[in-house]
Amino acid sequence: MSTPSYRDPHASLEERVEHLLSLMTLDEKLAQLGCLWSTSFVRAGTFDPEEVARQMPHGIGQVTRIGAATGLHPRESAAFMNAIQKVALERTRLGIPVIVHEEATGGFSHRDATMFPQALGLAATWNPALVTEVAGVIRAQMLAVGARHALAPVLDVARDPRWGRVEETYGEDPVLIGALGSAYVQGLQSDDLRQGVAATGKHFLGYAMSDGGRNWGPVQLGPRELREVYAEPFAAVIRNVGLATVMNSYASVDGLPCAGSPAILTGLLREELGFAGAVVADYDSVNQLRDYHRVAATRGAAGRLALLAGLDIELPALDCYGEPLKDEIEAGRLDIAVVDMAVRRVLRLKFQLGLFEQPYVDDTVAHTIFETPEQRTLARRAVAESTILLTNDGVLPLAPTIKRIAVIGPGADDERLLQGDYHYPAHQETLYKAAQDVEITGLAIPQTAGNYAPGPYFTPHVTPLAGLRATLPDVEISYARGCEVLGNDTSGFEDALRIVREADIIVAVVAGKSGLLRPVTVGEGNDSTSLDLTGMQPELINLLASTGTPLVVVVLSGRVHTLASVASQANALLQLFPAGEEGGHGLADVLTGKVNPAGRLPVTLPRSVGQVPIFAGQRAGADRIPLFGDYIDSPPTPLFPFGHGLSYTTFTYGDLSIHATDITRPIVISVEVENTGTFAGDEVVQLYGRDDVASVARPDRLLLGFARISLAPGECRQVTFTVHPSRLAFYDPHMRFVTEPGAFTFSVGASSADIRAESTLILDGPLVEYKQREVVETTVHIR
Repeated sequence: MSTPSYRDPHASLEERVEHLLSLMTLDEKLAQLGCLWSTSFVRAGTFDPEEVARQMPHGIGQVTRIGAATGLHPRESAAFMNAIQKVALERTRLGIPVIVHEEATGGFSHRDATMFPQALGLAATWNPALVTEVAGVIRAQMLAVGARHALAPVLDVARDPRWGRVEETYGEDPVLIGALGSAYVQGLQSDDLRQGVAATGKHFLGYAMSDGGRNWGPVQLGPRELREVYAEPFAAVIRNVGLATVMNSYASVDGLPCAGSPAILTGLLREELGFAGAVVADYDSVNQLRDYHRVAATRGAAGRLALLAGLDIELPALDCYGEPLKDEIEAGRLDIAVVDMAVRRVLRLKFQLGLFEQPYVDDTVAHTIFETPEQRTLARRAVAESTILLTNDGVLPLAPTIKRIAVIGPGADDERLLQGDYHYPAHQETLYKAAQDVEITGLAIPQTAGNYAPGPYFTPHVTPLAGLRATLPDVEISYARGCEVLGNDTSGFEDALRIVREADIIVAVVAGKSGLLRPVTVGEGNDSTSLDLTGMQPELINLLASTGTPLVVVVLSGRVHTLASVASQANALLQLFPAGEEGGHGLADVLTGKVNPAGRLPVTLPRSVGQVPIFAGQRAGADRIPLFGDYIDSPPTPLFPFGHGLSYTTFTYGDLSIHATDITRPIVISVEVENTGTFAGDEVVQLYGRDDVASVARPDRLLLGFARISLAPGECRQVTFTVHPSRLAFYDPHMRFVTEPGAFTFSVGASSADIRAESTLILDGPLVEYKQREVVETTVHIR
């Protein structure tokens, strides 16, 4: 018997897809558009292959979460995947392999996997090369257990800190997000998907700018802002490195629920931005067209709307895309050609991943890829590079003459507070801490038992207290918790004061608690109307400051907080977003001066929640308030601007050198940066631009590029940015994506507010029209 052409690795990709599609029945096609929970295959703590065969007689497109839904170690997890795959290959007619998808915003969400800083922490490094390294580790660990689809990165532009998921993003700026998102996807997918993991850009579109900062809330954005700001990170990753899949937003945009909008998922995503991969549903979002947005009366109608919109795969389980969708087809309300288009995209991805040739993994060696010394070293470096020094009166780095340190605060010695909401096991608390088969806003999560059950299985986590004690073995370090993250208990204040009396300096670690299952302070579904530190932590800081002992405050939280009072009382203030397992070591490296801090804010820190939204890149006129220039109770400026971060050394910038001819050719911008201090350190050189006169209101300061450079004391290096004119394009009054001739101001500095050199020039020439998918990224050369 000859080998079917769809199984021939030498046949072309499209030939294999079309041949397999031609062999499929309607039931087999619909199965490829659906998903099943891995834990649904386990009965009484035991894997049951008969249950797998019963649930997927026609195969299945994907399997939801092994790592993020169980407590299995890597070897057991890989064996579980192989067992599921064996049923798909040997007990279905066509033997189409399954794809297992997992979560991976700050590391692979799997027992024993390396927990890196959450995405916002990685963004604070402003280091795309580091992000690629981190994603490379995630790729290796996912490959080891056979998980070939990651529901990451989060490419949402986060400009409302009330929203609980800001910590999962790369911040507020589309250019920064696009650069770091591209770096992540490159590390995850690699140059060949057969050796990689399919990435998912999410959540398309505008998800983070909802009414009231509420998760899933409606979004009110015009077509220009939607494209120039919120679509731009997706466009950047698609054009820079290719993106295997995209996930829809739960929200509606101008009344159109994204999961059911052809204008958003097909017109904008595919036709305008050039996306060619598969669109996967955020969990339960197809049914939400019926029971949340109320644009469909039945599950079948919801499935039809989503499929017609361009949503190819229903996650996390078959609901609207199973029998309800079959009924729609048989009733003549849905053309089978629409189903075929979606199935093609699913099959194409499976062929691209090489699953037909290599469906299994070697479970005996899977554990060797997890938690290696090299991976932990990378995690420690990522924490150190992400640590942001907001203020410092000279108290840092810690002087070698210090003999006694009082380490105080709820974040000082609590491994749980090092985790973001998608880290393992914080994310799994909805399973092991909640009631059986818990339901969160309509999403049923099947649970399991025995070895499959998840639990509080932390990798070794280094807290700030442990990190300081390991780094400073000859210093007497005392500890008091002081108070909890939440609640009104001040009984720990007395212990805190007791150890302060004998200390030379205080290191106070105040914190948030990230997660999904309450009580937490931040995370998915945990939005807030206040940005203040929670519980009695503000009172604890007031008490410590009143002692007169030098005070270093570290804010360890996934929330963007209002810190005016803290900043006014601390001798030094640091921001550390959820740091993962090496948080204590990386922080200690910075506090002691082993590493010179160079983290930079990927978000703006407001003075108060009343300023929200406040961000860099606001359009013309946002930098001033008419008549009196301020609020009646506050300056209009942020407490700390986007891009801000201090160093233990000083950097001096030279004048700008600009070479440009006209609006049709690249602009070459150079500046010399010198380390004029006594410490070696990194500087993040940021390039901003402004279109001084345009046909629409343009941002006052638009990030065009950046570079993180290392300089020894006295060393000077030249940083050269090459800006393609398409990087200056915008949507004009006719919604054409154009660059217009005229005056442009280019600025280079250490933050969006700390501009060190600036120059204005005239770029003559014709109006040039581009497409957003044709934008050329700014390149950087350092010599």
